[in-house]
Amino acid sequence: MNVIHAITLVVLKEMLRRKDFYVLFVITALITVVMGSISIFNDSSIAGYLKELALLLIWIFSLVIAVTTTARQLYAEKENRTIFPLLAKPVSRAQLLIGKFLGCWIASGLSLLMFYLFLGIVAASREHTLDAGGYFVAMLLHWGALAVVVAMALLGSIVFAAPSSNGTICLIVSLGILFLAQHLNTVAVHMGGVMGSITYAIYYLTPRLDWAFSVRQFLIFHDPMPGPTVVGGALLIYACNAAALVLGAWVLFRRRALNT
Repeated sequence: MNVIHAITLVVLKEMLRRKDFYVLFVITALITVVMGSISIFNDSSIAGYLKELALLLIWIFSLVIAVTTTARQLYAEKENRTIFPLLAKPVSRAQLLIGKFLGCWIASGLSLLMFYLFLGIVAASREHTLDAGGYFVAMLLHWGALAVVVAMALLGSIVFAAPSSNGTICLIVSLGILFLAQHLNTVAVHMGGVMGSITYAIYYLTPRLDWAFSVRQFLIFHDPMPGPTVVGGALLIYACNAAALVLGAWVLFRRRALNT
């Protein structure tokens, strides 16, 4: 555990030194503040549009942070030749992967906390109320979904040769799941036959990142948030998805030559 903890801290410190998060946070903050300062005919619903835009930006930027941070981890270790002395110590490949995963996931969670905290403050200034519980549930599910994305990028860093190709593919897949996965069952019904069955299989095997993505609508329209059972079940599914992807990464990594 001490080894995993040390690797996790190294990843967190690396993220703090890089400018990715700070740039994306400033962009989100500027857009949110500008939107929050606009008053269109004293329309009270402007806060809803503000939250919808800000939450969309938070989702997109959090995916970028999670994927880019994870995609370069193993590649940088190989490029800098630091992976050889690292594994020469009593550090197994499984511990290295778990430490990298936890570091990237926790780093993504810290960025989410800053994003949601800032959005809550700006939205509360417009609505004169703050649904702290709703923001917490939305952020918790969002963080659970990012565990799957981080695990996916970690697996991709072993499968793909370059972090650029890994990052691009993971972002395309993640965005595809967010916007298209919920429609796959409808497409499967219309297709029918063998292709319909294949589409159904893809629908049920795809990590449902869109569950957490859809929760933003509850914040926008002030609807009651999902209960603890639903939230806990979704987080459990995300944990299983992430564990399966990390396990797959370990199976490939344990047999991979380090100089490839």
